[in-house]
Amino acid sequence: MFLKKLVRSCVLGVKNAPGGGEALSAAAARKQHSQAQQQGTPAASIRPETSNARTLMDIGTRRIFSGDHDIFRQSVRRFFQEEVVPHHKEWEKAGQVSRELWEKAGEQGLLGVMIPEEHGGIGGDVFSAAITWEEQMYCNCTGPGFALHSDIVMPYIVNYGSKEQMERFVPTMTAGKCIGAIAMTEPGAGSDLQGVRTYAKKDGSDWILNGNKVFITNGWMADLVVVVTVTNREAKTAAHGISLFLVENGMKGFQKGRKLEKIGLKAQDTAELFFEDVRLPASALLGELNKGFYYLMNELPQERLLIADMAISSCEFMFEETRNYVMQRKAFGKTIAHLQTVQHKLAELKTEICVGRAFVDNCLQLLSEKRLDPSTASMAKFWASDLQNKVATQCLQLHGGWGYMWEYPIARAFVDSRIQPIYGGTNEIMKELIARGIVSQK
Repeated sequence: MFLKKLVRSCVLGVKNAPGGGEALSAAAARKQHSQAQQQGTPAASIRPETSNARTLMDIGTRRIFSGDHDIFRQSVRRFFQEEVVPHHKEWEKAGQVSRELWEKAGEQGLLGVMIPEEHGGIGGDVFSAAITWEEQMYCNCTGPGFALHSDIVMPYIVNYGSKEQMERFVPTMTAGKCIGAIAMTEPGAGSDLQGVRTYAKKDGSDWILNGNKVFITNGWMADLVVVVTVTNREAKTAAHGISLFLVENGMKGFQKGRKLEKIGLKAQDTAELFFEDVRLPASALLGELNKGFYYLMNELPQERLLIADMAISSCEFMFEETRNYVMQRKAFGKTIAHLQTVQHKLAELKTEICVGRAFVDNCLQLLSEKRLDPSTASMAKFWASDLQNKVATQCLQLHGGWGYMWEYPIARAFVDSRIQPIYGGTNEIMKELIARGIVSQK
């Protein structure tokens, strides 16, 4: 239902959607129709995978998507090309995107895509949300923190929040008027969430929150923060004493530190957050008391798959950017694409990217069926983000000295890729989680 409504609203403006990959060519469509006739299958059900598409970013590929998804993708691609790309360099200097962009994304239906309509969201499916993640990477603009806001923060409110919390926050978050963040990491606690020291102490019916967080995406612009905090220091394990609270910008004692200066993700606002005797009403507790760690474990597989899908999408972008470069760059009297060593490297890269895409698409299918387990999500996250860094390094190498220049897209993609194996749980932790399932006696 979501897609049909969205398609009707988008179809008038997508025919000339710009971007690296376009819809299938007429020749490809005829071939598809011919194959379908031979196999006795409706033409619409035959969709090429990325391995045999014209480019890795083509619209109309991959079996997990439908024609309605294609129209939505064209609309999303046009939004990023028209509303994000022209301003991204300016936002890199500012260390944040504009609030106007958030509201435009809300108007376009790009926020809260997977959140049910009855809770104030858009009511789309997993694949529609994935399109928004992928198209952001296809335009090589990492500034907007839409994915974290929509598909990491908002699910906590919808899945564990009260009716009052959902009614108060979800509609404004879907509209882009309330920006969300989640505060897990602390100076002394990163991937080890049981090492959290931020503490909320009961005071009558209220809670008094003290502590600090670091590396918080959307932290500087955030209007609402899901804060991971200890509420029971006497619990039998740290996991049994963690709760989640909704902390609003402007609350007394809640201070935002400086925007952190990073080597990449220059346009994405990342900040330190400080909580000094912040008084929280009982209604600020998200879900049940001392159940926060379990909520985190339930939601992390989707977060890790999101990182994986964005990583593979970045690989696809970098490959196409590099393919275009070597087809134009000349050396020794001919384009470097004629050199066998370059051709073999491109063949290796495309093969690895397509293998990764097949696995990640399978994970997206599992997530849509609510069958994605933590171990498989961890595999996707570590494999895809490691591959992203490998592709970034080798594609930059194929650009030569120009690849080291900030004006070239591959340079920005290179530095932006480096955080992927770190956040969302380091890849070393991902391997630990996978290994537990391998050696477990259960």
